[in-house]
Amino acid sequence: MELDSQTFQAYEVSEHTVDGKSVFAGALVNKQVSSLPAGDVLIKVAYSSLNFKDALSAAGNKGVTRQYPHTPGIDAAGVVAESTNPMFEAGEEVIVIGYDLGMNTAGGFGEFIRVPANWVVKCPAGLSLNEAMIIGTAGFTAALCVEKLLVNGLDSSHGQVLVTGASGGVGSFAVALLSQLGFDVVAMTGSESAHEFLRTLGASQIIGREEYSQPGPKPLSKELWAGAVDVVGGDILFNIVKSLKYSGSVACCGLVASPQFQATVFPFILRGVNLLGVDSVNLPLAHKSQLWNKLATNWKPAGLARLETQLGMNGLDAALKTVLAGKSTGRLVLAHNR
Repeated sequence: MELDSQTFQAYEVSEHTVDGKSVFAGALVNKQVSSLPAGDVLIKVAYSSLNFKDALSAAGNKGVTRQYPHTPGIDAAGVVAESTNPMFEAGEEVIVIGYDLGMNTAGGFGEFIRVPANWVVKCPAGLSLNEAMIIGTAGFTAALCVEKLLVNGLDSSHGQVLVTGASGGVGSFAVALLSQLGFDVVAMTGSESAHEFLRTLGASQIIGREEYSQPGPKPLSKELWAGAVDVVGGDILFNIVKSLKYSGSVACCGLVASPQFQATVFPFILRGVNLLGVDSVNLPLAHKSQLWNKLATNWKPAGLARLETQLGMNGLDAALKTVLAGKSTGRLVLAHNR
């Protein structure tokens, strides 16, 4: 491609050995477009966003990224610089989230990415590149959770909907979207400083996570929730399952607390509840495009910018540590022009 000799800036994580142990550190480096992997579409990235998976990659989690040095960033929104696929032309605004971007393929924390055409979605009218990355994988996953709950019968007349990890990326977007769609949303968070933020997003009530954090001896709890979006997993997830109303559903998309929980079949066979798994990484492109179109229209939360904290490349190190510690609020967006 013609731009192969062009230099660009990227945040690159490298692995070093100190006292016999692997240590991972990120730094801003200059790279050439020719160093990018093969692909049909070369994209000049305008914005990316920070997700828990990016923080794991930057910390050297080999379950996310196998080889270093590596440029994280599982989200990217930008402009097509070159394309060998007739589906895309130079100058078009596009979005890439999921698949292998930022995991084992150089990601959106670099000013250029090169990816297969079947990873790329055209940015729909009504959505700016910046807004697309305020949504990003976290917001998109939240929207998938809401979509699955609706498909499985959730209605605003059924009662309150619980969102766990509500101050984080997925949770905060879920609160905003559910509220906009007319649901009575209860936000669960361990961050007292996020209460006012969650109220501005539409949460009618905010609760702590303490009473849900222990396994509990009873197989069933009082029926409380018409539905739930859970991003934390662990015992909190099954305590939610035990307290769903008859035929209620919880959409599960995270494991911040734990990937495991102790469960019984009683809520499922006595109350007919549903545990719904949600994945945004390998979702078929047609479904991704369809949902992005929703997010550009009636599913686009009013005041979307309230979710955003924007940073430049120099702020990535500190921000990734905050995300890894589970202390971020809302959506952290990387702007390459800052």
